[in-house]
Amino acid sequence: MPEDDLEYESAAPFIPANKELNHLRDASKLCQGCHLWKFGTQTVFGDGPPEARMMLVGEQPGDVEDRKGEPFVGPAGKILDWALNEAGIDRSTLYLTNAVKHFKWEARGARRLHKKPNRAEVEACQPWLQAEIESVQPDLIVLLGSTAAQSILGSSFRVSQSRGHIFEQPGFPQLFVTVHPSSLLRVPDPTRRQTERERFVDDLKKAAAHLRE
Repeated sequence: MPEDDLEYESAAPFIPANKELNHLRDASKLCQGCHLWKFGTQTVFGDGPPEARMMLVGEQPGDVEDRKGEPFVGPAGKILDWALNEAGIDRSTLYLTNAVKHFKWEARGARRLHKKPNRAEVEACQPWLQAEIESVQPDLIVLLGSTAAQSILGSSFRVSQSRGHIFEQPGFPQLFVTVHPSSLLRVPDPTRRQTERERFVDDLKKAAAHLRE
C-alpha cells in the first residue's frame, strides 16, 4: 500500500444529520473520506451502549477486527478483556471505538500486518470520532495509545510521559491516557511483560475510580 497512492479528504460529507449511533454506523459503511476504504474489508465502527459513561478509543481495527467488523476482538482485544476483568470493569458498559475506522496494513507473505495510520488518515477520519462522542456523550474518554491520544490532544502529546493522568481539552469530556493493549503483546521479556500488564490494569482502575468520584 504505497503512501503515494493514497488520497486524503475528510469523512465530514458522509456524516448524517441524525447522529444517533445506528444512523452513524450505517453511514460509515459508505465512507470514502480517504483511500483506506479500498484496502480494508469493511468499516469497523464503534460498539457499545449509547448511554455509556466511559468510552475507550484505540488506534484502528486490526486484521481480526477488519474481518469480523467489530472493534477489539483480536489479540489486543483479548488483552483488553483480561485487563478490564482484572480492573473490575464490565466491558458491556463501555463504548469502544478507534480513531481510524479502516484497517491499514501491509502484506508480509500471506499475512496482513498492521501499519500505523499517518496524521492525514487520522484527520480524515476524525469527524466519525467526534460524531460518536457527540452521540454517546460519555463522562470520560480513555485514550489507548499515541494515535488515539494525539488525535485529540495534538501531535506533540507523548503517552509515555503522561499516562495515567486526566486531561482537559475544550469541546471534549475529561480524557484519561494510557497505552494501547497491543503494546503489551510486543514486550519480549516475560517478567517485564507481566509488569506492564499489571500497570495497564492499574491505569484502568484509576480511570474507573475517577468515573465513580
